[in-house]
This record gives sequence, structure tokens and C-alpha cells, in this order.
Amino acid sequence: MSATEISRLEQRLAGLSPTFTTAQARQALLSARDLAYLVAEGEIDELSRGVYRRADAPETAYADLLAVCTRAPHAVLCGESALALHELIDDIPSAVHIAVPRGSRRPTISYPPTVVAQYAAKTFNLGVERFEAAPGETIPAYNAARSVVDAMRHRGRIGETMALSALSRYLRRSGRSGVGELQLIARELGALSVIRPAVEAVLA
Repeated sequence: MSATEISRLEQRLAGLSPTFTTAQARQALLSARDLAYLVAEGEIDELSRGVYRRADAPETAYADLLAVCTRAPHAVLCGESALALHELIDDIPSAVHIAVPRGSRRPTISYPPTVVAQYAAKTFNLGVERFEAAPGETIPAYNAARSVVDAMRHRGRIGETMALSALSRYLRRSGRSGVGELQLIARELGALSVIRPAVEAVLA
């Protein structure tokens, strides 16, 4: 590839966001051949099928989360991934956990390993916030209170020990002021009967 062609590639690459898709690269007039060349030259990294990150982008500990959320832009980080994001558990999830509205298409992502849950469409957006995974790049995740309520609701799946540990850590951090938010979300999700006794036991 000539110096002129390389310069043109670099200019087009510079116009893309730090994390981008094949479709976005195509709009910037970068072909599949161009992307393969840039990967081989170490100018970009392929995070997942069809998702790339520029090598000059700021470092991030959340590359896997960025990759999955870029491939599934309508999904929300949930479960163990959301709990870890809020530092409510010490475990490092072995997969990225995302939720999509029930009835919608389930994304199929083999790498990074991804677990997809389906949540009721009516309450899907309850407690969603944006988390900065890298400077200027945000991803959707359930907030701490929603993540704890979901953990208690699905404790049979994620484990009672992990769910109760997350609840205890949340309450230690937020105090009694956090109980109100937990109860508000639990009421919306029909989970008050699960949350109330668990909160009382932890605060006793």
C-alpha cells in the first residue's frame, strides 16, 4: 500500500469514534480490506465480530462491555455485569450479561461470551442509567438499586449468597436512604415480598 493510500486510511480512521462498527467504517469509506490492513498493522483492534477500537483510543477496563453494547445497542447491562459495574460484588463475571425486552430479537454474540436475558417490556427501562466505559463513551446499565432487586428476584439463578452479599453491600453504602429506592423499584417489579424481609434481616 502506497504512502498516499496509508495517509488516506489514517484520515478516514481519525474521523471515526474510538469504538466503531463495520457499518460505520463503510460509511467512512473504509472497506473490509482496509480494516484487515489496519488490524494487521495494529492501528485498530477487533473487539468482537464487526466491532473495532482504535489503537490510539484511551485505555479502558470495559472493552468487553463496550463491544457487546455496540453490537446490541438496544440491550442493557444487567445481572452480574451490572452488579460488578457498581462494585456490589467482587466476582469478575465470566460473561457479559445483558437484557432485552421480552418479545424482541435476542442478540447472538459468541465473543465476548454473552448471556442474554429477557425482561418484561413494561418495566424494561426502569432504573436504566448511562455508565462511562471510556472517556466520552457511555453504555446503558441498570442502576445499583435495580441491579440489587433483580439479583434478589433471580437469586435462584445467580445464587442466594451473591444476591444477599450485593444487597448487604448496597445497604452499607447507601444506608436507610437507599431502602426507599429499593422498595420503589421492587414495587414496580412486583418484588416487595422478596425485598422487604431481606432488607429487614440485613438491617436488623
